[in-house]
Amino acid sequence: MTDTVDDVDLPYDEEAASQQEKIEALRERLDVLEGQNEEMRDKLLDANAENNKYQQKLERLTHENKKLKQSPLFVATVQEVNDEGVIIKQHGNNQEALTEVTGEMMSELEPDARVAVNNSLSIVKRLDKETDVRARVMQVDHSPDVRYEDIGGLEAQMQEVRETVEMPLDRPEMFEQVGIDPPSGVLLHGPPGTGKTMLAKAVANQTDATFIKMAGSELVHKFIGEGAKLVRDLFEVARENEPAVLFIDEIDAIASKRTDSKTSGDAEVQRTMMQLLSEMDGFEERGEIRIIAATNRFDMLDPAILRPGRFDRLIEVPKPDEEGREIIFQIHTRNMNVADDVDFAELAEMADDASGADIKAVCTEAGMFAIRDDRTEIYMDDFVSAWEKIRAESTDDDASRAFA
Repeated sequence: MTDTVDDVDLPYDEEAASQQEKIEALRERLDVLEGQNEEMRDKLLDANAENNKYQQKLERLTHENKKLKQSPLFVATVQEVNDEGVIIKQHGNNQEALTEVTGEMMSELEPDARVAVNNSLSIVKRLDKETDVRARVMQVDHSPDVRYEDIGGLEAQMQEVRETVEMPLDRPEMFEQVGIDPPSGVLLHGPPGTGKTMLAKAVANQTDATFIKMAGSELVHKFIGEGAKLVRDLFEVARENEPAVLFIDEIDAIASKRTDSKTSGDAEVQRTMMQLLSEMDGFEERGEIRIIAATNRFDMLDPAILRPGRFDRLIEVPKPDEEGREIIFQIHTRNMNVADDVDFAELAEMADDASGADIKAVCTEAGMFAIRDDRTEIYMDDFVSAWEKIRAESTDDDASRAFA
């Protein structure tokens, strides 16, 4: 029941207040009521927004709950498609099964296609190419920013790499006119931090080729056939990104000397290496893909991978000599605010047995010493202190490995 005029509590004395006082009192009451109304409207809007938020959360949780109640799908690979159906192999356990599919689904399938199957091993859907998924462990760089000018002390090695990798990509007609096949691949070997990866990136930059890098350790898998499949995918990604420089680091992880070991892990590594050899032997000689591999353990490599036709050039990348170290110091400090007292020749003589990576670390650490002292200019003493710190850390690491 609504209030009548007689029921309303008026903000003035009906008998004592003048007409003007009544009007003023009513205006004040109206202002208060309008303010309260506005406040209630804001609260209503806030409540509606909060309600919508919780409604969306409820819908999301309901959807997730529904998904959790569904049976999981398993990944399998199509082995064969024939009149009787489709033969699939499950990932992980390698069990094969014959399953029937609809005519529409049959037209979408071919050997090596990835599919999702349910508990009864019926094919539910076809999955995307596995190379798209596995490319996560590959480093694909379409425009490496390393130039030959960024590498110091490796002039002879750079020349060999350029002849072996760059010329077949840039001037393949030269090899045709001379009547010889270009070298099949390059193996860079030497201590860590000497610039093997930088050499590969520089040649990719010079030729406008895609740089594809993968560590050999990433190719080692415990499940049968997984490593070999990843090798095939690696070369498939290279073909899709021609011209390409394919760089396999730590190749000794999959190409070490074969032993008589019968363990499943060693057998899987052997299968992976055989797949790598097969891919290398199957390459077109004048294709738009060049292979570079690197290792710190040349003595561990299997002779099969070193024979001509696979890696025609074996290039040692040693630690730089004194002249090379001076050039590397100049390269890594060209964008640094170096004081006039810095003598690169003296630094090169002091940092004996340092690799290119060590010298880069010294330059970075010298800059940090200046920052700690609230300076923007780097002095000779900063480089000396940085070298002593890097050398001490290296000595500690060697000692730790010796007692490990």
